[in-house]
Amino acid sequence: MPATCDVVVLLSGTGGNLQAMIDSFKGGDHPARIRAVISNRADAFGLQRARDAGIDTSVLDHKDYDGREAFDAALIEVIDTYQPKLVVLAGFMRILTAGFVRHYQGRLLNIHPSLLPLYKGLHTHQRVLEAGDAEHGCTVHFVTEELDGGPLVVQSVISVEPNDTPSTLAQRVHVQEHHIYPLAIRWFAEGRLSLAAEGALLDGQLIAANGHLIRT
Repeated sequence: MPATCDVVVLLSGTGGNLQAMIDSFKGGDHPARIRAVISNRADAFGLQRARDAGIDTSVLDHKDYDGREAFDAALIEVIDTYQPKLVVLAGFMRILTAGFVRHYQGRLLNIHPSLLPLYKGLHTHQRVLEAGDAEHGCTVHFVTEELDGGPLVVQSVISVEPNDTPSTLAQRVHVQEHHIYPLAIRWFAEGRLSLAAEGALLDGQLIAANGHLIRT
């Protein structure tokens, strides 16, 4: 078993993916450990989930800082007190500066509710329905300076049903998020997942451009 991989989670909302991580990491056989949860919103329910699990929490309100660079610099300072091997974005509703992304290059993951590179940004479920797509899903990817544009790690694909709404799609995508995010973190913690110049590597092999696909 490799050394424990310390993780810091950044979030802005309810913390559904955080809870999936907490549940997945229980039992002692998962090589990752959440050291801290940091939010830019004091009312984020994800903070309570962390406290309930005995995890350190911090709040840095971006409105208290003079611009994105100042906020990200303060955020880096707090994160680095925990010396994490991995930083995980779990619904962190901030566009990160290039300096922040470079500081954590190769150890910064995000999850996005679409089959990237399709539907970067917001309102992905509505956009999928409007386009008449047959499939939807979610993607874990390494974070780079391009918004939602880093090398893909893993995607979970679901079928769009004729009676789906944005709400029903969101619910089903969330289920898949809660599966693939802990999986990707496990790969990283076990030393199997890494970022190289040519893209994301799993067990030393280049992952396909559309990520490791899981179909449900």
